[in-house]
Amino acid sequence: MKARFTPAGFSRTAGWRGLGAALVATSWLSHASTADAARVKGHFEGFRALQNPVWAEAKDPKNRGYSFREPVPTVRAEFRRPFPHIPKELCLAAIAAAPQRAQPPVLIRVGGGRTTPVTIVVTPGTRLTFQNTDPFKHKLYGVGIKTFAANETGPGATRDWSVPDAGVFEIRDEAAPSLRMWIVAEPNVAQVAYPSMKGEFSIAIQEPGEYALQAYFAGKKVGPPMPVKVEAKDIELKLPIKVNEGGAPLAGDKVEESVK
Repeated sequence: MKARFTPAGFSRTAGWRGLGAALVATSWLSHASTADAARVKGHFEGFRALQNPVWAEAKDPKNRGYSFREPVPTVRAEFRRPFPHIPKELCLAAIAAAPQRAQPPVLIRVGGGRTTPVTIVVTPGTRLTFQNTDPFKHKLYGVGIKTFAANETGPGATRDWSVPDAGVFEIRDEAAPSLRMWIVAEPNVAQVAYPSMKGEFSIAIQEPGEYALQAYFAGKKVGPPMPVKVEAKDIELKLPIKVNEGGAPLAGDKVEESVK
């Protein structure tokens, strides 16, 4: 049994037939029925100010990554600078007080110049399966990871790698330098979810208890954690989770010097 990725989280889909339509598939996120799980609903604030590191690198003249776009006066100022596609870049993790059980394999989609998701939080030891959905080869490798050396993955092919231990791991592609992904290995992660483009999220947590809701962007924590006590009923957070605080990278003001 696999699970289909949606902006609000994951839902089940049978077998491998759903891979073409699914953005990312997992099974560990639905190892127990979500019918009995409590849902924590809320929204993010400040996510439009987050800046993908790829954009910052593109502004360096040595990288020849300039985009000579001119701001359009009729476009509102808030939309004149690039902002992230948070349904796959901003990962919300429910961190438990104790280490969580091992997770089944997770499927990562590689296509369109990016991975889906871009940042993911898993328990150490989780096996990731990278599936190339492009009509050309990719050559993924882990930055500073000896067990994930550069290797070609043809169209439709897959490549497996197991997260060795706790920490942050970065994946790049020799065939597409702008492709970057971050894997956060956290022993206490119980569940993850991704928001809608409006910043709204819903995360299903199976076991009652005390949790900390922590947002991750580009492999780093963004914003302070929000404590939440999960019981049998659903929870609607009254306050937003602010992700432009706590050292979050901010987007620059000059859109003509950025590449989205």
